[in-house]
Amino acid sequence: MILTPEKTIEAHRQSGIWGRVTLDALFRKTAAAHPERLALCDPQDRADAMQGTPRRLTYAEADEEISRLAAFFAAVGLTPDNVVGLQSPNTVEAVIAFLAALRAGLVVAPLPLHWRQKNVLAALSRAGAKALVAGEGFGGRNIGHEARDTAAEMFSLRFVFGLGTEVADGLIELAEVLKEVPAEMTPPPGRRDPNAADHVATLTWTHSTSGEPLPIARSHNQWIAAGLMPYLELSLPQAPVAVVPYALTGMAGIGAGLMPWLLSGGTLHLHHPRSLRKLAAHADAVDADMVLCPGSLMPQLERRMTNGDCRIVPVWNAHSPAATHHQTNRDVTDIHIADEFAMIARKRDGSALPRSFGAGRVMSPSTAANGPALLEIAVDTDNQPNTLKVRGAMVADSAWPACKVRIPTDKAGYVDTLLALRQNDNGIAAFGMPGTSFPGVASLPALDALFGAFPGLKEAAAFLVEDGILGARLYAALVPQRGLMLDVEGFFAYLDAECAGLGEIPHRVLSLAALPRRENGTVDRAALALRVDQGRAAAVA
Repeated sequence: MILTPEKTIEAHRQSGIWGRVTLDALFRKTAAAHPERLALCDPQDRADAMQGTPRRLTYAEADEEISRLAAFFAAVGLTPDNVVGLQSPNTVEAVIAFLAALRAGLVVAPLPLHWRQKNVLAALSRAGAKALVAGEGFGGRNIGHEARDTAAEMFSLRFVFGLGTEVADGLIELAEVLKEVPAEMTPPPGRRDPNAADHVATLTWTHSTSGEPLPIARSHNQWIAAGLMPYLELSLPQAPVAVVPYALTGMAGIGAGLMPWLLSGGTLHLHHPRSLRKLAAHADAVDADMVLCPGSLMPQLERRMTNGDCRIVPVWNAHSPAATHHQTNRDVTDIHIADEFAMIARKRDGSALPRSFGAGRVMSPSTAANGPALLEIAVDTDNQPNTLKVRGAMVADSAWPACKVRIPTDKAGYVDTLLALRQNDNGIAAFGMPGTSFPGVASLPALDALFGAFPGLKEAAAFLVEDGILGARLYAALVPQRGLMLDVEGFFAYLDAECAGLGEIPHRVLSLAALPRRENGTVDRAALALRVDQGRAAAVA
């Protein structure tokens, strides 16, 4: 399915940024030229964090698995443009399933790991998904069981597949399927129209203004343009080794992790994030050329690494705290994520802080006078603080038709991201305001209703408290009914029974006699956050 207007397609094609190369074609090119090169590696601690022995595949081995799985997807009746959900931690099988779906002409809808059954069901329903691929359990969760329960409530979901070594009953075990796929079974032919790269490849997720999951459709060409931003800015060596701790769920995992790997034809080492010490040890052990990490943790990661030639890539999003000064001689390239719409990569060049950038055309690499303009930025000054607007070759400007929601776009073609801007004398410093948003939380009033429905409560309010590592933490203020004591354990058990997403579970709860309110009667969330901050200060003193 092509959602981009023909006029826009032609403009990007004339610029030389868009072509006719798909993500699968990028992989096939490297597999044909370097079949014995190491392509994919599981997390080194896979057996501890999940299940199974870590796998290592060459490009030839990975290509064979991708082809067989793509053939199976087609054989069971999945056809081009069918949507396939994918929820999995970082494993080789997850990458294989992602690329196999693309080879079969399907649209992949990667689902955030912190989403639970309720979130997954809402998202897949809005996407009109026909299948779901569930990865292995981790951290006490069984994703396969949740996927099976989702399928029981969504009749249009025709297939539920399981990845890994311990697949839940009722799921089609893809590892066993691959063993039985006949050698003569071939994947479906590629799209016959000349614009294969203009077709939608993925649906990634943001939230509508009402808090509902909103699928953002991005084509192969848009992903390649997004991936070129970090790929060109990083100046990677030939066939680089990359360590990526982000799952394939959005701009960070796909745009900053998977795409540079596909464009460079290097080796992708997947990492399951559990500690900075293990991430540093992983990057050192494989002699990595690049490693991604959350922006606020970059100084701590560098102190733990011994490989001085490895490029550290701090990833900053709307939930990130403000950057702190950190002087380093290491090659550091910051990536600023603008939700699921765009991203900017900029080398620090010796600066102790990420480089600021201005409105207008964004070139890559930034040192090139005539590099390709992958993005254009505009500042909406009608809002306070100012907000970000974007357009260009990487910008996804179309929602998926099945969800019947339009992406807000102005007459000049700029998408209004609604992201607040942090600005300084040199331009834009970052996207988002610290302490005002949190991953997985789209609507605080909606959480008020969820929390307040716990038996024995008179009222409840969700609020955010600024945090120097995560940017913000979610808290809950709970007011018990008169004469009752707050049952904290029961409250968290209630949230689990309601299948609340991991991002919707508060870090801590406060038991109050009443909620503070403004003159207009609304909950004063700032007063609640201030109360927590004052409590912290008193504890330190």
